[in-house]
Amino acid sequence: MNNFLGRNVKGDKDNEPKSGLNLRLNLFFFSTFVIFCVIIIRLAVIQFVEADTLTEKETGQNTKNIPLPPARGDILDATGTKLAFSTPVQSLYITLQKDYSNATEKSRKNRAEALQLAQKIADVFNGLGDPIKKEDIIEAMDLDSKKEHGYYPRRIKMDLSQREIAYFMERKSEFPGIEIIEESKRTYNPNTIAVQTVGYIKSFKHTESLKEYDEARKDQKDPGLVYTPDELVGVDGVEMSFQKELRGKNGYKVVSVTPGNIVDGVEEIVPPEKGNDVWLTINKQVQQTAEQAIMDQLDWVHHNPVSGQTHKDALTGYAVAMEVDTGKIVAMASMPDYDTNVWGNGGISPKDFDKIQTNYQNGTITPYSSGKSGHNMESTLLLGSTMKPLSVLVGLQEHLFSTTTPYNDVGIAYFGKEKKPVRNSQNHAYGYLRTPAEAIEHSSNAFMVDMVGDRLFKKYINAGGAYNKGVDVWDRYMKQFGLGVSTGIDLPNEFLGKREYMPDKNGKFPQTGSAQGSLVYASFGQEGRYTTLQLAQYATTLANEGERIKPQIVSKITDQNGKVVKTFKREVLNKTDDFDKSYWSLVRRGMNTDVKSAFAGFPYDFARKTGTSQQESSDGVKRDNGVFIAYAPRNNPKLAVAVVIPEGGFGAYSAAPIARKIFDAYDQEYGLDGVPKKNKQAVNP
Repeated sequence: MNNFLGRNVKGDKDNEPKSGLNLRLNLFFFSTFVIFCVIIIRLAVIQFVEADTLTEKETGQNTKNIPLPPARGDILDATGTKLAFSTPVQSLYITLQKDYSNATEKSRKNRAEALQLAQKIADVFNGLGDPIKKEDIIEAMDLDSKKEHGYYPRRIKMDLSQREIAYFMERKSEFPGIEIIEESKRTYNPNTIAVQTVGYIKSFKHTESLKEYDEARKDQKDPGLVYTPDELVGVDGVEMSFQKELRGKNGYKVVSVTPGNIVDGVEEIVPPEKGNDVWLTINKQVQQTAEQAIMDQLDWVHHNPVSGQTHKDALTGYAVAMEVDTGKIVAMASMPDYDTNVWGNGGISPKDFDKIQTNYQNGTITPYSSGKSGHNMESTLLLGSTMKPLSVLVGLQEHLFSTTTPYNDVGIAYFGKEKKPVRNSQNHAYGYLRTPAEAIEHSSNAFMVDMVGDRLFKKYINAGGAYNKGVDVWDRYMKQFGLGVSTGIDLPNEFLGKREYMPDKNGKFPQTGSAQGSLVYASFGQEGRYTTLQLAQYATTLANEGERIKPQIVSKITDQNGKVVKTFKREVLNKTDDFDKSYWSLVRRGMNTDVKSAFAGFPYDFARKTGTSQQESSDGVKRDNGVFIAYAPRNNPKLAVAVVIPEGGFGAYSAAPIARKIFDAYDQEYGLDGVPKKNKQAVNP
């Protein structure tokens, strides 16, 4: 019995695991069947229901980088005053979300909806008091993607008001694709300090004609180098020449797009890096003094006789002040100027451009003057008697005379077989001139003709056969002093001047008819038209005894933490021929023109030379231009100044007073003797 029971019990225990195993197997097979059914059903749905959609996504799987422009760096003067800076503004953008091509019934419907949206947006702005045309919105939307890819955001309006921002933010769902994006607006100092030197900006899409941006218009592998259409870029002045430093590096938004180039989602955002700050060598106090002095002097020559008459056609003026030892430009004035903020949004209205088109370019480095003088006179003028210090140097170096050679000035000189006459200004006869220094001081045209121009021609008359090499010799000296070549300044569009003494491509001398005539007239300041900056560099080279240095417009570049990333130091461009020390001494002594009326009470001995260049204006009349160069102090020069007043009459009366005010302003800020006078006044009121 026990055995029987024992066997039964044992048998029951053996059966229990088999029952549990069967249950688990059944559950497994059932679950597998269910999962298999789900997979079959899902595959069927994918194949017969979602196949088209998934195929489209698969073939259209793509990502694009949308650039995010950085805030542009600031431009500051030597004192830290901001002359150009970026301010954040909110702008309304739209990103296309559908096909608007008009190719299908669906796309035509989409286009109709987009046009309705444009009208709706226009109604909002009109209702809020800042009207915008529906047609302008439609153009900005670029529904056919002719200007940009479909996935690029389109700017509808920049610099939204708080009411406009609030309206669109609260009703964002009513305006598909609309978003508010923060970007930068360029703002310029309202005091219009050195505006043509600072330059201006435009939207990148408006730079098609500028070769400087050809590289930026190419496809870039680095997304940080891609420019956006509405990004602000420099197109003149420091804004342009230091574009890379000021721009910084843009960020970008990685988006997935459909085959129709419509944004399908944002994958990643890389923030932009703000641009560096550029510090100018220009001092706002000296600069503003120069600007105001020009405008005051223009008004003065309109009402007071200069060279026997008033000069109401003198409408423009130019001045450059350059440190002799460093090359720093502390003032660069091209007047009249204008308010650069008309470009602030990246463009300009036709009405505003009509107002500024004659004075938005820098007349100190180009012939495109600030409005041009009354008879269309350009800002690149003949140097007149300011050429005479260099003429004497050439004569001495070429051994045409010595430092002790006298000359009897009878007021007139003749040259050539025809005995063509050249007279001194106002027919003055200066009599016995003991040395060439007195010829410079009295500004003797006769001396320059007899002793420099004519002798230089005759010295080389047999040196080059039919061609007189004297012209080439003259040209070589001019270039050594910066006349007819680039000054090296870091500004775009610099004009190199007009070397009218050189023969044309046919070997002819159209201005004078001969090489002899060209050298004769060039010797007393004709036959060469140069910019005010070239004139300032020339004066600096005289002060440096033949060492031509680069004009520096920027002193340093700093990052957004104020760390200096680059500095600009004195740079020698070339040295002139090895002139004897006695030559420099003679020329410095000769630069002693009478300017007592302008420099009465000036506490420094200084070297100076006035000029009155005569040019034929657009009406065929010869008119006098005022020119003046100087450096101070005479024997330890610190600052050189050049001033040009087209149609202003004698330089001693039209240009010299401007230079005096610039010297005084510099003396206050820095000290012509190295001691700033404003500090002295603060200590000893």
